[in-house]
Amino acid sequence: MPTETSTTFAPVTEQLDLITKGAAEIIPPVAASGAEALASRLEESRKTGVPLRIKAGFDPTAPDLHLGHTVLMRKLRHFQQLGHVVIFLIGDSTALIGDPTGKNVTRKPLTREEIAVNAESYKEQVFKILDAAATEVRYNSEWLDKLSYYDIIKLMSSFTLSQMIEREDFHKRFAKEEAISLHELMYPVMQGYDSVALKADVELGGTDQKFNLMRGRDLQRDAGQKPQIVLMTPILEGLDGVQKMSKSLGNAIGIHEAAPEMYGKLMSISDELMWRYWTFLTDLPQSKIDVMQADVKSGALHPMQAKKDLARTITADFHSEAAAAAAAENWAKQFQQKGVAEDVAEVTVSVGSEGLRAPAVDGSDTEPQLRIAKLLQLAGLAYSTGEATRKLGENAVSVNGEKFTGRVLSRKALGDSPVLRLGKKSVRVKWTA
Repeated sequence: MPTETSTTFAPVTEQLDLITKGAAEIIPPVAASGAEALASRLEESRKTGVPLRIKAGFDPTAPDLHLGHTVLMRKLRHFQQLGHVVIFLIGDSTALIGDPTGKNVTRKPLTREEIAVNAESYKEQVFKILDAAATEVRYNSEWLDKLSYYDIIKLMSSFTLSQMIEREDFHKRFAKEEAISLHELMYPVMQGYDSVALKADVELGGTDQKFNLMRGRDLQRDAGQKPQIVLMTPILEGLDGVQKMSKSLGNAIGIHEAAPEMYGKLMSISDELMWRYWTFLTDLPQSKIDVMQADVKSGALHPMQAKKDLARTITADFHSEAAAAAAAENWAKQFQQKGVAEDVAEVTVSVGSEGLRAPAVDGSDTEPQLRIAKLLQLAGLAYSTGEATRKLGENAVSVNGEKFTGRVLSRKALGDSPVLRLGKKSVRVKWTA
């Protein structure tokens, strides 16, 4: 088990750039004053050299994980990369109750044997993301199974029935006169006690876990501990970009899927969803993602290249750089080249054509930005720039086999002989000075 030793930490602003990336809510807010705020806790840790204790709990209710499950694990990894102690908590005892979050019926309890099998599978999969040597793996049976009848009564007396019924899913079931078993009311209390037993500084969870996460703050306060920071992440959408990622909905990417399949599925997502995946499924700081997104908007970076970089980054995380590179090459041969035919008509366009070059944002001439509507007109695909602009808005234009709806694109991003497509007509551009 890793030990807490004196550590030199990065500046708080640098830590927050990575830690807060993709956070839906942090309690207390980062900007809040006082010792409870995340920034204050990080500053204290930096001054003392003592790492924070970061907890995320997982009930081993299913043996196979998909990328949606890894959002919290990756946030643990961010804290780990910054030098803090991360605790991967396996809820082997709370799994006997079953988390009622989002359920309109009482969960079917798992057996100890089923939980043990699933827990081992979880441990094997989580170390594709976390550093095994630096991760504290704990089971909440270590303390929950040792609580006496008196201990449990004392814990349950910290909350009222009205507080429990305020929880959204319980409230809905109560209003519909659907059954709520008494043991389900114990779940948030037991999860809260985990934070007391582990002396957690920060607990991570999905937005659907807010009620449970806040109970940890309540019980820590009762126990004389500094209440933990609560950091919540949204539920990740699946490949369709609409519903949450779920194997049962057929929109998931399993972390055990082969590299070519993983890469191909990632390349199938929409440009809009791509940015959420950059945020939730990579270790790139938010400030760098913002720069990349601005480059795509300005035309300095083609969205297809940004998506290729994303697919390769995530695939390499779960396989290897070599496997990701091979998957990228295989995908390009199968799909990209199929969408960019070699026998399309060629047209010659002068880079210096009037109205083609857009003014550089920074006033420099180093990376010419070209107006795509004007390029479509010059290439003979549109009668006017007005028609080309309308077609761009209708998502009817492709550049090098990828749909394009922007306004400008850099000369470098277009390439030496870009293929433009409007509707059913395609041309290959040959540049002249």
